[in-house]
Amino acid sequence: METRSIGDLQVSLAGLGCNNFGRRCDEAQSKIVVDAALEAGINFFDTADVYGDGQSEQFLGRALGKRRDQVLIATKFAHTLGGDDQKRGGSARWIAEAVEGSLGRLGTDRIDLYQMHVPDDDVPIEETLEALTRLVKDGKVIEIGCSNFTGEQISSATETSNANGFSRFVSAQNHFSLLVRDVEAEVLPACTTNGLGMLPYFPLANGLLTGKYRKGEAPPEGTRLGGLPADRVGRLLSEENFAAVERLEEFAKGQGHTILELAMSWLAAQPSAVSVIAGATKPEQVKANARAVDWKLSVENLSEIDRLA
Repeated sequence: METRSIGDLQVSLAGLGCNNFGRRCDEAQSKIVVDAALEAGINFFDTADVYGDGQSEQFLGRALGKRRDQVLIATKFAHTLGGDDQKRGGSARWIAEAVEGSLGRLGTDRIDLYQMHVPDDDVPIEETLEALTRLVKDGKVIEIGCSNFTGEQISSATETSNANGFSRFVSAQNHFSLLVRDVEAEVLPACTTNGLGMLPYFPLANGLLTGKYRKGEAPPEGTRLGGLPADRVGRLLSEENFAAVERLEEFAKGQGHTILELAMSWLAAQPSAVSVIAGATKPEQVKANARAVDWKLSVENLSEIDRLA
């Protein structure tokens, strides 16, 4: 599989999101999914301390076992862990504690990409970046990134790192898909200007861009949307979104591809995109996601997709 650079890391163009581990996947199923990802050429695994209340990190670490050095692990801190308000944010105190918790659950001596899951308006970014720089110098973390930051926050963090000699964010992980394109206004330009790689999450719009949901039908039991609140499902399964999906599905079919392949390959073609992170609960989903990024879209393809979407 093609690889791209995040700082000094070479990550597979398709990454595996591990947010299902400990929630929709038990430990045995999580290992099956990890094994399928490795077989498909995926070397980039993205998790977080809050996924499955820590079980995602545990399941991933145990599934990898002795294969740890064959892969790159990204995890996150800053969301509230275990409902404890003392276990959240970007303070130096919490970062020092959080990283040890993640290292222990993952069963590893370093985290390849340590990401701030959400911004923390209560802590100066200088304090956060200084604490993260200390982890890099200690060898506990290789690269650092941010998630759910605005374009302005990305630029401010980069300026702070440059001014103080701190490690800088090398990646930004944000919600981005054919149906959710808010990042195009400010975040993607900030990534380009400041040299960050974009890591899109929810690339398949919670499954809407796989073709598994149909207009006028309730989400099938066991699917991601099947477990979401009704108001959120209603927003996702809107008339506008279904109309766009139908147009995109017809285009993909005419090119000999699926809408899933279109969704993943379109993201891979976007400025600054380095790895498209997609979750999975079954090995066949992992393999489909890995194959999907092989489609290289032409300039004409991209123009037509923009018109249809």
